[in-house]
Amino acid sequence: MPHWVNDIQILSEVDKTPTETIKISDDTHTGKGRKLYIESYGCQMNFSDSEIVTSIMHNHGYDTTSNYHDADVVFLNTCSIRENAEQKVRKRLSEINLSKKNKPSLVVGVLGCMAERLKAKLLEEEKIVDMVVGPDAYRDLGTLMQEVDEGHKAVNVFLSKEETYADIAPVRLHTNGVTAYISIMRGCDNMCSFCVVPYTRGRERSRDIQSIVNEAKDLFAQGYREVTLLGQNVDSYKYNDDGNVLNFAHLLERVALIHPDLRVRFSTSHPKDMTDDVLYTMSKYENICKYVHLPVQSGSTRILELMNRTYTREWYIGRIDAIRNILGEDCGISTDTISGFCTETDEDHADTLSIMKYAKFDYAYMFTYSERPNTPAAKKLKDDVPDNIKKKRLNEIIQLQGQLSRERNQQDLGNTYKVLIEGYSKKSDDYLQGRNSQNKVIVFPKMHYKKGEYVHVFVEKCTQATLLGHVIN
Repeated sequence: MPHWVNDIQILSEVDKTPTETIKISDDTHTGKGRKLYIESYGCQMNFSDSEIVTSIMHNHGYDTTSNYHDADVVFLNTCSIRENAEQKVRKRLSEINLSKKNKPSLVVGVLGCMAERLKAKLLEEEKIVDMVVGPDAYRDLGTLMQEVDEGHKAVNVFLSKEETYADIAPVRLHTNGVTAYISIMRGCDNMCSFCVVPYTRGRERSRDIQSIVNEAKDLFAQGYREVTLLGQNVDSYKYNDDGNVLNFAHLLERVALIHPDLRVRFSTSHPKDMTDDVLYTMSKYENICKYVHLPVQSGSTRILELMNRTYTREWYIGRIDAIRNILGEDCGISTDTISGFCTETDEDHADTLSIMKYAKFDYAYMFTYSERPNTPAAKKLKDDVPDNIKKKRLNEIIQLQGQLSRERNQQDLGNTYKVLIEGYSKKSDDYLQGRNSQNKVIVFPKMHYKKGEYVHVFVEKCTQATLLGHVIN
């Protein structure tokens, strides 16, 4: 999934990847008796889930703290999509164990996808873990905490066919007060052979459309000016509203109509489900951002079939053509790639490089294949590409994407873009930064402008990752 970072345009496993990103609790001081500390690993869905968990825990009498040494309860909201992510959590558990030795009353819980996948192992082998809770069991946190308080281990990893947490108002963590996530659906039905998500997050179900619209309205009333609609595959959103089946294009339009000053983004799209209706809806409304994250994974039809992606190289190219034709050549497009999938040859790798050149991606999330236990690929295919070949191919993908990103940014020189100011530049408080509709970070002198305002920025310079300019009237 996209948008984990603000000003890094190329992500690989040698960079700060989505599956390695950590966000921690904010501090709240409402006088409640116990404090919760929560770390989130992985995709935006996990960060969104942590906001739901925090809301539930607030209702059970917990404040939050940004320092786990001050916490009574520590939750790690985990990711299982890559082995590296799981190892990072295990290392963190070992660090927290030192605090637990000095504070035996500390409660430690593992939440999310890793909890679902490794429930028994976590409780039996990781002696520090008191609680294991899957993504669909967060409503049960109060009862589970009571079990732990009574001296028992607590576990609930039941996967639901209905749970969407639609009625729970998230507590916005790490917020800039300008942008926010809205989860529109949960689970996944795609069954890609390399992916654990269907087994850790369950089957696909869509949220009540009115609850999504109401959440977006509330955020706008609170001063937020951008929402990102989240789902494992937003294009398959479907809600039956009194016999009228509403799809993702309908939802996009409903949210866009809330107010012209509310920007709308979404993530992630699946190439097999992205319809022209969605693209025409995006073109109709100025406040729906002209940016699509469209994971290709591989440019080889043979590898795509082994991955069970259910589209071909030609189908993917057709979707790229549709995006460019309907939304224009400057529409931002990003992707995911996996190098070294089972049986991948030099020819298959060359197909990935060629489709990258054709699509001219603005940026990409790039990884080597990491076999995940109990997935169809692990059961039926041999992970037979040597690590040194995987890394060599990954480096070639990274180098090519660096070139493409720079070329795409150079095309923006001399153009003016509407930018939503999200805060200070990471390098200097004399500069502000925000993103344009195409999801590119633009940095410009602060002057008298403030976070949450829209400005028009003339682009003068660029790097591989960032556009630089100044505000014009």
